[in-house]
Amino acid sequence: MTHSVLSPPAPPGDRAVAPARRPRRERQGAAYLFLTPWFAGVLLLTLGPMVASLYLSFTDYDLFDPPRWVGFGNYVTMFTADDRFWHAVGVTARYVLLSVPLKLVLALAVALLLNRARRGTGLYRSAFYAPSLLGASVSVALVWRAMFATDGTMDRVLAAFGIHTGGWVDQPQYALLTVVALAVWQFGAPMVIFLAGLKQVPRELYEAAELDGAGAMRRFRSVTLPMLSPVLLFNLVLETIHAFQAFTGAFVVSSGRGGPSDSTLLYTIYLYQRGFTDFRMGYASAMAWVLLVAVAIITALLFRGARRFVFYAGEEAR
Repeated sequence: MTHSVLSPPAPPGDRAVAPARRPRRERQGAAYLFLTPWFAGVLLLTLGPMVASLYLSFTDYDLFDPPRWVGFGNYVTMFTADDRFWHAVGVTARYVLLSVPLKLVLALAVALLLNRARRGTGLYRSAFYAPSLLGASVSVALVWRAMFATDGTMDRVLAAFGIHTGGWVDQPQYALLTVVALAVWQFGAPMVIFLAGLKQVPRELYEAAELDGAGAMRRFRSVTLPMLSPVLLFNLVLETIHAFQAFTGAFVVSSGRGGPSDSTLLYTIYLYQRGFTDFRMGYASAMAWVLLVAVAIITALLFRGARRFVFYAGEEAR
């Protein structure tokens, strides 16, 4: 009676719902509060610069004067009147086609060796992974340039076997191979990913293959590669994107010119030259957007083609 006189009882629905709603709103508010720096970073450091770059790609902008609207002029000039643009596209395509397969093959080969239980495996993994941490630095690129320069370490080693190249860095036919070798040397990241994938392959599959009389190569083709195909696709996509974005190594090895004779003029180096050497920032922005669209198309094609060779556990064979 006292309860009914002083305060009427709340309906059952209010007792069940009201206390539950308030904590949920509070949790959501706290989550958004902690996410505020991330939202600010995305808007100010990613989306904002992207929108500005897209606008500048339709302008003639030299960093000093206000942008002047030219419409699709930068894109028309790029595709119809810029021979160095197409040369940079060709050099970049050769670089990607050489560096990505070699890097993945080397990473997979080393991962297969390290997948075997033996003493000191952890030390070897760290040693093979270290170049991926150091390879993008300017200091390593400078050492690499000195190694492959005329009368450098590699020149002397090859000369001892009667092979005289005159220095890879200074020869147009070998200069790009120097940059490719620097990229392949940084195989540690895909190697670790391959190694993680190999650990997930069931041992029962290898045992069944052995019982059927399959040798080492047959087990690799019939068991390892199919089970590792999702990881292979992952590494292929990542390394392809990274290859198109390659800049530091080629820039340092070629002293920022893409030489000799534009033999190492990667797309990113030519974009840098247009934007920060020629001060044609509008043209450089247009080149950046062309690169973005090209990489997106290539990535989509890789995913589409992956349906033919990627196997996921639990799905029916095609």
